[in-house]
This record gives sequence, C-alpha cells and structure tokens, in this order.
Amino acid sequence: MKKLLFVLSAVMLAFNGYAQQFNGLDMNLGTLSRLSDAKTRSISPENFTGEKGKGGMADPVKDKNKRNVANATSAARDLGIGWKVNPYIIIEPGQTITIAEINGSGAIQHIWMTPTGNWRLSILRFYWDDETTPSVEVPVGAFFGMGLNAYSPINSLPITVNPGSAFNSYWKMPFRKKCRVTMENIDDRAMSLYYQIDYTLTKVPEDEGYFHAQFRKSTPKDNSVYTILDGVKGKGQYVGVYMGLTVNNNGWWGEGEIKFYMDGDTDYATIVGTGTEDYFCGSYDFDTRKKNAAGVEEVNYQEFSTAYAGMPQVIKGDGHYQVRQRFGMYRWHIQDPVRFDKDLKITIQDLGWKSGGRYLAQNSDILSVAFWYQNGPHGAFPKLPSKDELEIN
Repeated sequence: MKKLLFVLSAVMLAFNGYAQQFNGLDMNLGTLSRLSDAKTRSISPENFTGEKGKGGMADPVKDKNKRNVANATSAARDLGIGWKVNPYIIIEPGQTITIAEINGSGAIQHIWMTPTGNWRLSILRFYWDDETTPSVEVPVGAFFGMGLNAYSPINSLPITVNPGSAFNSYWKMPFRKKCRVTMENIDDRAMSLYYQIDYTLTKVPEDEGYFHAQFRKSTPKDNSVYTILDGVKGKGQYVGVYMGLTVNNNGWWGEGEIKFYMDGDTDYATIVGTGTEDYFCGSYDFDTRKKNAAGVEEVNYQEFSTAYAGMPQVIKGDGHYQVRQRFGMYRWHIQDPVRFDKDLKITIQDLGWKSGGRYLAQNSDILSVAFWYQNGPHGAFPKLPSKDELEIN
C-alpha cells in the first residue's frame, strides 16, 4: 500500500509539473508551441505607452496646429491618421527622454532601434522596479557591439546588427513591478531615434535575476591590467562582454589572460584563461594564412560572427585621419554562465610581444560592456566618462 501511494504521488507530481501553465518567458524552438496567458505588448513612437488599442493614433491634421507632436506630419499629410505619422523621435542636445515606461510584472524580450548621430554620445539606461540608479548605463553603440563607432554586421544569439545600422537585442530582461528605459543625448547635435521595445506581461519566478550592463573605458593612466567588472555584490551570473581595443604599438596584441575573482578571491582568481583570442573563442591571433598568386604567404585578420563569440570589427588605419587599428570582439556565456554567490571581479591583461620572445605589457585604449544577471540591489557603477573622453577612440 505504501509503495502504491508513493507511485501515485510521484505520478501526480510529474503531472502537475507537466500541466503547469507556461509563463511565456523562456522562449526557444522547444517552447514555441506552448500556449500562455502572457500578454504581448510593444512600445514605439507610434504607441508610447504600449497600451492595447492605442497605437498609430497620431493625427497629421492636428499636428499642423501643434496640438500633438509628430515627426512625419508632412509625409502623411495626404493620407491622414494611421499612416506612419510618428515613426521616430528627436532627442535634442543635452536632453534625456524616457522611451519606455512599463508597469506590472514581465520582461523585455526584444529591442530594435536605429539611432543617428555619434553612437558613443547617446546613453542608454534601464531601471528595474524601484531603482533610482540604473542597472544598465551604456553608450548605445557599445551596448549593441558597435563600441568603436563604426558599423559592422553581427549575427549572434543575444545581439544582431543588420544593414544598415539596425541594432537588435534579444537579452531577456525581467522585472517585477515596473521598468523604465531612457536615452540621453550628450552630443551638441540633435539625434533621431527609430525604436521598438517588445515585451511580455506575465508572472516572473523568484529565481529570475535582473539584467545588468556596465560600461568601462581605460585612460592613459591605467596600467596593463584592464578591469572589465568590479564591485558586484550578491548572487548572480556573468553572461558576457563586448570589448573594443585600439592598439598603441606594433605587433600582436592579444596574449592577455582573463581572470574571474569570485566569492572572496583576493590575490589569485578561481578562473584564469589562456589568452585574449582564446577567451573570445578564436586562436592563433585570429589569423588566416594563404598564398597569393605569386606564391607568397599572406597573413590577415579574419573577422567572424557566431552565436556565442565573434570579432566582427577589424578597422584598419587609412593612412590619413584613421591612423590606428581597432578591434571589436564579443563573448557570450549563454551555455556556460559564470555563477557567483557573493561577489565578482573580472580583469584582463593587456599583453603583447616584444623582442626575444618576451611579453610586452601594453597600454592599449580599451572599452568594454559587461553583461550579467543578479538578485537584489547592485553595487555602485563607475562614473560614466565625460563627453570628451567618450569621443576618443
């Protein structure tokens, strides 16, 4: 009898787990057929609030009298309401605009945008629930893997950049009470922004962490150990980094080891990599070696963009104003997140070669965006560099 009750209990538990309602959060091919009570909503300049049945209501006739604000009034003047009257916004110099404000429980599931102007001087910020300081504070180009302020296509799982300069994010960004997304223009010129933020309203489980992204940039005073992330307190997991590197010397530049100090590590890290190109899932200097028509071997950097890692940007000097080589790389820890219980610090050595087969401690110009999830309030972010500092490649 006891054995029968045990079997019945096990069957009931399995049935309850199987029958549990899908909340619509963890989307993939395996869950695409599962129905859910989650509500799909989207915010764009044509529907600033994301409310049901409130999209595409701008009226070009009213806008002529400036009773509404719309930016395609002239183009839509022959067609009227409902015909692409307000597809973008303009952000004036020094202005910060809230581009999304969502109340309730749910998650952002996709962001598309195409910003004009200097991508380093448009600052993207995300606030979750009752936060007064942002969990995401990053120049918009760097957030989407374009930190070197030049377009290159990216084809990865969480970030894609498509022709021409179409930025897409598929990072899952849960919130429990509300979220707010802002864009600040610190340039001295106005910028225009087409954008769409797709989200779902649904229950968020207790074990869902909050999405974070932090920007850092080296200065000439920094030494040859670059800090990717520091000051993180709480429980969570690091899920990746974008890094832009401008080399200030000749020769191969990517020998530096990445180190993960976690949960009380001090002098010695728990996880240590074997080289910069190794960490970004390449090898042997990202080189391709092939013989040209004359039979002479040529060595060139090979750009690549894959689901989890890539070096999509190899920007060569043009011998005129663009005088230095620059490299943009990403590494997403989607299948292998780096989990921590109390704290996390990440550094990478800026290391090349010099004569005699000796390492060279370099002083490259480096910028990065670290991405992670964690519970509870986050630690203080470093102060964002000034406009003048951000302009320097």
